[in-house]
Amino acid sequence: MDSDLKGYGVKMDQAVEHFRKEISTLRTGRPSLALVEHIRLDYYGNQVSLDKVAALNIVDNRMITITPWETKLISDIEKAIMGANLGMTPQNDGKCVRLVVPPMTEERRKELVKILKKMAEEAKVSLRNIRRDANEDLKKKSKDGLITEDRVKRLQEDVQKMVDGASSKVEEHAKKKEQEILST
Repeated sequence: MDSDLKGYGVKMDQAVEHFRKEISTLRTGRPSLALVEHIRLDYYGNQVSLDKVAALNIVDNRMITITPWETKLISDIEKAIMGANLGMTPQNDGKCVRLVVPPMTEERRKELVKILKKMAEEAKVSLRNIRRDANEDLKKKSKDGLITEDRVKRLQEDVQKMVDGASSKVEEHAKKKEQEILST
């Protein structure tokens, strides 16, 4: 990769990775710790994620248990889960919080696929914004006499290839997640 484009390639990779992490939180029919590990709660005045203050486990095909390191956090964990709007009601036994993952309805699956497609489009928009920034940077360098116009054209083609590659990765991740949502 050309040194003039290296930073933009890294930004595109980060955008794809962000999308991949973001869609991992979309619920499928089976429990996943990604549903809850990102939930944040107040811990001694700091906002921390749930996985930093509790052990998260998948007990069976329908339940996630959250066992806090300190039992006094149970009510805070319940409030944080309710605030996260997961569509699940936490239950506690004084030692841990249980989340029963309800079976997915066909309507909910279709709704999640729509959300997934919206997220994929947002990821592609961010890739196009990175392309725009790269092209503006290249034009500025050409105007300042730092690179030739022929080189600008070649580099712009390279930027487009990078965007196309990153977009296809986003599509790949989205397609895989869609199958996961519809099949479980």
